[in-house]
Amino acid sequence: MDSYLYLRYLMCEFSLSILSGLCTSEKSQKKVVFKWVGVNSRPMSAEETVAHLRVQEYLDDVSQLDIPPAHTEWYNVDVASLLTGSRVLGHEVDQCTGDSLLFLERSVMFCSPSAGKMQHFPKHLLHCFVDDNRGKCQEHDGVLFRAELFSISPTEEQLCWEHCCRSEMEVPEIQGRVARWLSWLNV
Repeated sequence: MDSYLYLRYLMCEFSLSILSGLCTSEKSQKKVVFKWVGVNSRPMSAEETVAHLRVQEYLDDVSQLDIPPAHTEWYNVDVASLLTGSRVLGHEVDQCTGDSLLFLERSVMFCSPSAGKMQHFPKHLLHCFVDDNRGKCQEHDGVLFRAELFSISPTEEQLCWEHCCRSEMEVPEIQGRVARWLSWLNV
């Protein structure tokens, strides 16, 4: 039995019958796989089903990242455990850094496996900034279009989720992201 679950059992958060339905097995690559073999006592509502689907889509996307196995395990154990019962509305994943951003009802959660950080930012402290340089002369850094979702927070806890493009072909993708950000911010 997993030590975390055993600790929760000792703290009387789970009954032993619930824990016996959870099995763990180790693969040769030192990844832990969790498989639920118990019976659900009640059917899930449509909202719960969608919430589980969004979390699973997120975990599927981060599992496709080319990151170290320890970072994948961090996502699948630490981050996934925090998402239990959360209503994830959407997510974005940075393929280059392995970082991700989860959109919740009233906030976003920034996850950085390399730093081992999960930071939570309330929606009312977030802003969107778009810099369209297509009509100007070439910028010194070559960026044609830049979009940034950022927070007004203490210096060490600022969110700066940025997407840039240097080609006209990439502009519609960034505009689509901005449209989703603004839609989420204005609800």
